[in-house]
Amino acid sequence: MSPSTTISSSAWDFEKGRYTTKLQRVQSAAGTTCNNCCNCSSSVEAVPALAPPKPLLIASPCEAGEFPLLIFLHGYLLRNSFYSQLLQHVASHGFIGIAPQLYEVDGGDSTGEIKSAAAMTNWLSEGLADVLPPNVHPNLSKVGLAGHSRGGKAAFALALTKAATTLKFSALIGIDPVDGMDEGKQTPPPVLTYVPRSFDLDMPVMVIGSGLGEVRRNPLFPPCAPKGVNHEDFFKECRKPACHFVVKDYGHFDMLDDVTNWLLDTVINCLSKNGESREPMRKFVGGSIVAFLKASFYGDANELMSIGSGHATAPVELQTVEFRK
Repeated sequence: MSPSTTISSSAWDFEKGRYTTKLQRVQSAAGTTCNNCCNCSSSVEAVPALAPPKPLLIASPCEAGEFPLLIFLHGYLLRNSFYSQLLQHVASHGFIGIAPQLYEVDGGDSTGEIKSAAAMTNWLSEGLADVLPPNVHPNLSKVGLAGHSRGGKAAFALALTKAATTLKFSALIGIDPVDGMDEGKQTPPPVLTYVPRSFDLDMPVMVIGSGLGEVRRNPLFPPCAPKGVNHEDFFKECRKPACHFVVKDYGHFDMLDDVTNWLLDTVINCLSKNGESREPMRKFVGGSIVAFLKASFYGDANELMSIGSGHATAPVELQTVEFRK
């Protein structure tokens, strides 16, 4: 296989790609790693010679080649391992997914996780190659940045250079991003400005929203993705090129693994409205990420546009489709 791997478009992006994948955990310099609270089946690695600043979950192809990167930032108080099925879906199409565990417990201020994400990004050029499978090489000139929930806010903040990175991002993805507790209650540092198309981002952006994320299930708590601080507001501030998909009848956590842990699943069921199964939403998010990265990195927008035109057989029904060209 050539040093620069061509991403295959023969298989539809909502289905598993042609690459076999490896899921591994890498310890941080402090020696901390995933506590396996979700019974994650990934292999545990010793601390490498140049350890990352935060523990990592990495999904990569097993076959030889050079592959683009996707940095993925987890949601508030969630584990990076809860996204293992999503990351493996993306990796099976020829990408290296890297998900840091940004914190164990945190308050309302996301400044620390933004700085941690920046530090991890800066580590990639020095340490990533040493922890990947043999003959799997990272393409550091093609780096996508994604995040879910408050991780989506952190991804936007990092792309807006609220913390400096040595690598340049080429694409940005917000998955049901949230910038606070409710309308008018942004958490620090605020990212939304409420000025249309105010985000000065030198890269294409995709925002995916959940139709049920803004629906309150429990009268004692706000919805998981409240109006005024959710995906709609993030997309309003994006300049072209940008796209916005909202999935009908699925909730804020429906792209997570089928099983996370009993406590989280109990809390999710109490606080949020969810779809009947996580698999359709997870396949849509994974496939949309793949299609968007192909368009951003290789100029192949056919499959991304097919999603928007309805020509693609998506596993979910979309209630909103917007392209800003």
